[in-house]
Amino acid sequence: MSTPNESIQLTLNGESHTLAAGLSAADLIEQLGLAGRRIAVEINEQIVPKSQLAQTHLANGDQIEVVHAIGGG
Repeated sequence: MSTPNESIQLTLNGESHTLAAGLSAADLIEQLGLAGRRIAVEINEQIVPKSQLAQTHLANGDQIEVVHAIGGG
């Protein structure tokens, strides 16, 4: 397990970010203020189902894309 002062580097929507180690994808969504919104999360080119965000832990070097779902017709 990570110590409290560890951090990881990842790319979020094309921009480099430093985050605390041990965060889940759900934690990241919460920090971004996107909890409860219609979004899609892709980590390392794999879509992560909403039901799996809390169990999906972020790792150093992850490439993350968060896309807002827009309704229309």
